[in-house]
Amino acid sequence: MSVGVTSLSLTDMKEKLKALIDRKQLASLEACVRCGICTESCHYYRSEPRLEHTPFYRAEQLRRIYRRLLDPIAGRFQRRGDSGTASAELLRRLADIAFSTCTLCQRCTLDCPFSVDTADIMRAARSLATATGSAPQMLVELADAAIVKGENIESFKDFYLDQVKELEKQVQDRLGSSRARIPVEKEGARMLYVPLSGAHTIVPQAVLFNLAEESWTLSLFETSNYAYFLADTSRASRIAQRIIAEAERLKVEEVVITECGHGYPVMRWEVARWLGRRLPFRVRSVIEVLDEYLQKGVFRVSPKGNGTPVTYHDSCNLGRKGGLFEEPRRIIRAVAEDYREMNPNRIYSFCCGAGSGLVAIPEWTDIRLRAGKLKAEQIRRTGARIVVTSCDNCRHQIGELNEHYGLDIEVTSLSELTVKALV
Repeated sequence: MSVGVTSLSLTDMKEKLKALIDRKQLASLEACVRCGICTESCHYYRSEPRLEHTPFYRAEQLRRIYRRLLDPIAGRFQRRGDSGTASAELLRRLADIAFSTCTLCQRCTLDCPFSVDTADIMRAARSLATATGSAPQMLVELADAAIVKGENIESFKDFYLDQVKELEKQVQDRLGSSRARIPVEKEGARMLYVPLSGAHTIVPQAVLFNLAEESWTLSLFETSNYAYFLADTSRASRIAQRIIAEAERLKVEEVVITECGHGYPVMRWEVARWLGRRLPFRVRSVIEVLDEYLQKGVFRVSPKGNGTPVTYHDSCNLGRKGGLFEEPRRIIRAVAEDYREMNPNRIYSFCCGAGSGLVAIPEWTDIRLRAGKLKAEQIRRTGARIVVTSCDNCRHQIGELNEHYGLDIEVTSLSELTVKALV
């Protein structure tokens, strides 16, 4: 589950911690009084009430390390017999708490009277775990694989273009036109569309772009950025740079991110901060583009194409962190006859239980399915048979919740739902 971990001297640990904790995280560490008001906000706790599932308990684990190493007063009261090293077990424990019992959904912050951002504290814990070699190996490998692909794109390109040609045939069949295209490396296109690995993030969108006669080109890269889950800014920046360089080379006006929970806020909000400069192009989610198409009447749709009751799951990253609440709802109401809200929703929506990379760790399947119990109960109460979500991690998780809790639902995306409603 984790890469090799070795004990660090307290001096080394202290230097790493000092470099990783910023003023905002430090303020959150100091402001929390462990009052417990945040407890009922957490989907982990609501699904399985345990002390270690409370936000204040998670934050306390990093706070103890911080006070031991960096607090000038608390440091004077170190326990006798301190060996002078930070054990591998301590680092593993911190990594397990930061990665497996917190999806960084940020819902607890809404109820905190001091606005303590526990997710940001856990992000610092993830940074420390990554820097000390105790992060989940799967996330590290996926992040490194993305970097390797960016550095050796010519080795991957021919295979990728062959795949795109096969997908292009599906688009042509759907539209009944041999003129439909999935362009790649089209210089001067207005839009660079960045998908995920999977036909479901390319074919439906290509159908809609062709119908809209959009000037677009498909990215050679996927929008997923697993280094973001590691809270590793250096790696995450290198992964994002692949897309930035491609967009600049092709001279596009905007980069459009597929229906991906973390992919949109990473490119929209984080990258410019990491790089210390504004990006020379606009960044939008494909959700915003589809909403614009429908409002302008670019193509005709009929809600009769989706007569089955539909509900929508707000992705934490796209909703609470990204602000995309009304756009997906306008789309669904335009293309479906029977839309039903989960409650609570929008900014107060509960996490599905698999965010921030948890879904990629096979060893934590049981943990995330238990954490998703609350979301399964929400879905069941709506009576909907189709659940729409605009995050691939959420889609995977809700699909497994469907089987685990016997929900009898279909999970789909806004793009796929819109294609079904085309007239």
